[in-house]
Amino acid sequence: MRTGFFIAFSLISALTADAVSAQAADGETVKIYAAAAVKTALTDIATEYETATGNTIDVVFDTAGASEQNFRADRQAALLITTPARIQRAQSEGALASGMSVVLGITVAGIAVPPGSPKPDISSAENLRAALLAAERIAFSDPSRGATVGNHFMGVIEALGVKAEVLAKATLARNGVETMRLVLEEGVDIGITQTAEILQASRNALAGPFPEEFELATAYSLWHRTDISQAAGDFVAMLLSPAGLEKLAAEGLMPAATN
Repeated sequence: MRTGFFIAFSLISALTADAVSAQAADGETVKIYAAAAVKTALTDIATEYETATGNTIDVVFDTAGASEQNFRADRQAALLITTPARIQRAQSEGALASGMSVVLGITVAGIAVPPGSPKPDISSAENLRAALLAAERIAFSDPSRGATVGNHFMGVIEALGVKAEVLAKATLARNGVETMRLVLEEGVDIGITQTAEILQASRNALAGPFPEEFELATAYSLWHRTDISQAAGDFVAMLLSPAGLEKLAAEGLMPAATN
């Protein structure tokens, strides 16, 4: 009996050791929910991290609001990138607890047009109004999904007195990435989204920011729990390194004045 027990125990120990070794070889998966404004830079940094560590980065890009809600619903998620206001509100509600946040950078709302097409004059409120009325098709992120620029744009068209006209020819996109797809692939005349998302999709598509009276600057922050894994912590270190922040800035997310 003792010999049989020893053999069985040895087999179980060997299988367990093999399973641990296989898991180590496979690496860890770090789940991230992030606003689409950081998509290109974050994807590049994730690729570098995966190559260097053998771990996997699983990122779900969406609107700032949807990213926050999805992160809160997914207990396996390690990192969240959304707006500081959403993080602060969630913290005050107790939905994000025992964590820390850091501002990654700031971008402004802007207007995109198909590359090669004439860029409208949007330097003043009146010129923006005329451009919106002249466009046959307009796309912007669905405000009901927590789109930062989408919610802002609803206020802009109401202030300009063209809300009914714009909504009659508007397509509500899932997020900024989808807005830019509509501009680049389907020829939508005007797309409204973050400048960072426009630059990441096509630098030639940027018509410019909103006129001064309708300017919208949006910061994006990284939030994570204080007890994140070593793998997630290593990715945070890479993201916040000078090289990581430089990649974010190159894609339209400029450093904040204070961090």
